Amino acid sequence: MSDRSDEFQEHLSDVIRSYGEGAFGETRYLLESLSAPDVANLLESTPPKVRRVVWDLLDEDTENRVLQHLAEDVRAEFLESMDTERLVAAADELDTDDFADLLQQLPDAITQRVLSSLDQAERARLETVLSYPEDTAGGLMNTDAVTVRPRLALEIVLRYLRLRKDLPDTTDALIVVNSRDEYVGMLPVTKVLTSDPSVTVREVMDTEAEAIAVDTPDTEVAKLFSEEDLVSAPVVDTAGRLLGRITIDDVVDVIIEDADEAVLARAGLDLDEDTFAPIAKSMRRRAIWLGINLITAFLAAAVINIFEETIARVVALAVLMPIVASMGGVAGTQTLTLVIRGIALGQVGRANILWLLNREFIVATLNGLLWATLVAVSAALAFQDQLLGVVIAVAMIINILVAAVAGSLLPSILNRVNIDPAIAGGVILTTITDVTGFFAFLGLASWAYA
Repeated sequence: MSDRSDEFQEHLSDVIRSYGEGAFGETRYLLESLSAPDVANLLESTPPKVRRVVWDLLDEDTENRVLQHLAEDVRAEFLESMDTERLVAAADELDTDDFADLLQQLPDAITQRVLSSLDQAERARLETVLSYPEDTAGGLMNTDAVTVRPRLALEIVLRYLRLRKDLPDTTDALIVVNSRDEYVGMLPVTKVLTSDPSVTVREVMDTEAEAIAVDTPDTEVAKLFSEEDLVSAPVVDTAGRLLGRITIDDVVDVIIEDADEAVLARAGLDLDEDTFAPIAKSMRRRAIWLGINLITAFLAAAVINIFEETIARVVALAVLMPIVASMGGVAGTQTLTLVIRGIALGQVGRANILWLLNREFIVATLNGLLWATLVAVSAALAFQDQLLGVVIAVAMIINILVAAVAGSLLPSILNRVNIDPAIAGGVILTTITDVTGFFAFLGLASWAYA
């Protein structure tokens, strides 16, 4: 465990101990020494009763900063207790896109009350961001972009920046627009500082830097930032007019969320589920996934039931069945994970999916022959039955090949019917490999021992 993790665990232990002893002054002193992300992590790591006490110990400014770092479920818990005045105060501490994320968790009636309480300029900026889905460039963008015109001399630009006194966070470049607010190019701050003050913006701006369309999915935005090593990027509408900008901190959040979602979705868990959520709430969320899994288990059980007489005659089949299903499941999961990753990175599509399928089929064949031979020899020696070894070897090869094909094609098929393969792929693949494995093994055994 890292030093930072050890330190956090110490803070968590201190908070829980202080809660038990009623030493809230000690807890308040500890909270004042932590950054907003650390306080957010601390809140998410404590049970609900302790969490509420810790939250009440924070001052208003700290609460506002901490809100943007909380998971949605935990954040919603605190937002419900805030009145309109407190929510409006939070707008002063948060970036427009972060405050928009908060408002999207509130009922429409409360959101409208908050918007009506803001000044006209702030309300217009928020409404702009709220008008776009949160998983698009429009939902990610902030409206704090600093713009300049192409005809201005750098000397005037420098004077303008000094008058502003400060710049928005993560400002690595100014955005160049024309008189109709249409995007023209980017002016790196380094160019402003190092170029001849008498030259114009047009002479030193970067016209090759492309803007991001407002409806671009957030995953595509993250990919673009990664490929181009961007710190910030302008966002434009369909007419090319500047709407705002996206910064690297928001993109990092998208990357982390996508990675977490890919892991949690396979278990049927929500990305923003509170680790310490109430029992009833957690049970409802997980019950659906368990129900789906139960259906797949019944399918596998039904296949086994068909061959009840065969299993009764050759008891060794019951011992070896899990091996066949397990090997197919692992082989299929390897292929499925590889293909989902390739699709997410834009490396797998219609043009090369057949080539990938062919490669995975060859790999599965070679691996199937290798491990089927090993298992066949082991089974024959263990049960003194060479025929049993042949049966399990053939069944394993069949199941591994089917798993490779299913793992290669499932992501594309699920995408076409608008189902996330990261969520449904694992369940469907497990069903296919279990049913195929049991049917192949027991079916071959029924024929061989007839």
